[in-house]
Amino acid sequence: MRMKKSGRVTLQQVADHAGVSRATASLIVRNSPSISEATRKKVLASMEELGYVYDRIAANLRSQSSSTIGVVVTDFANPYYSEFLTGVHHQLEKEGYTVFLATTFDSDTKQDNLLSTMLEHRVGGVILCPVSDNSPASIGKILQLDVPIVTAVREIPDLHCDYVGINYKKGVEMAIDHLIENGHTRIAFLGGISDSSAWKKRFEGYAAAHKKAGLAIDESLIFQSPVTREGGARTLDTSLKHEAPPTAVFCFNDLVAFGVMQRMRELNLQPGRDLSVVGFDNVLEAETFYPSLTTVEAFPKHIGMNAADLLHKRIKDHVRDQERIILEPELFVRASSGKK
Repeated sequence: MRMKKSGRVTLQQVADHAGVSRATASLIVRNSPSISEATRKKVLASMEELGYVYDRIAANLRSQSSSTIGVVVTDFANPYYSEFLTGVHHQLEKEGYTVFLATTFDSDTKQDNLLSTMLEHRVGGVILCPVSDNSPASIGKILQLDVPIVTAVREIPDLHCDYVGINYKKGVEMAIDHLIENGHTRIAFLGGISDSSAWKKRFEGYAAAHKKAGLAIDESLIFQSPVTREGGARTLDTSLKHEAPPTAVFCFNDLVAFGVMQRMRELNLQPGRDLSVVGFDNVLEAETFYPSLTTVEAFPKHIGMNAADLLHKRIKDHVRDQERIILEPELFVRASSGKK
């Protein structure tokens, strides 16, 4: 008896039900002779049970290789994404693609609407920098996208697609190690939303460095906020009201760090002397900001280039193995961090 299923059944769901890879299921709907008869029967039985319908019209349209690529980021105002997009454009233009660019402002609803709009315009593929907190419904919609997709910067657990990012844990561990080596034991963590995979990975690095140094984590020194200059200023004010204020702060990203240092100047405090400040991303402004910002290099341009390259490969070969590229960070020590 055919199972009742809400919404359109995807090929990934068929593959999971049959216990095969999506690539194998795709070869079967294309009548590839390379699949054994036993596997073919098992997958066809799953299709029948789940009520899968092969959308041949959509497949034929995809085979025409649309030259338009949808790129979705969370915030144009963040210079990190400017560098990321430079890498994306550099790589895609070499392959003759046109970019359809949009921003979600870190809104789950806007992300869903933008993805739907891009599908309506029949983009050939999507590069998605996901929002901080993806709802289960949103993840379900992404899984059902019938176009090649690559996620970047933030990874969505259990999402079956290519991904490019940085080793957040290692980068933050390097930053906290640096502060501890300079005598700091009360180090605040400022900015970001704990639901985000990028925040969780950063916190793993923060915790690992503390554990390695034999330091207990003071949960009262962890302050969440939007990853903006305003968020940085606000969390600094809150942290300085603590009965035992931190002597150093690690900021979720450089934007938060810039907000912290701007607010410090308003309070007649000097970064690197009165409070050590470390950021994450190493955007272009980090070196020219006053004082120059100690930060972790996150290679946004390289992440963009790799994401674009992976998408191009996926468009050319829909059934290739999924790829996960994690770049290794570097720490740049500058004037904003000093000894306790």
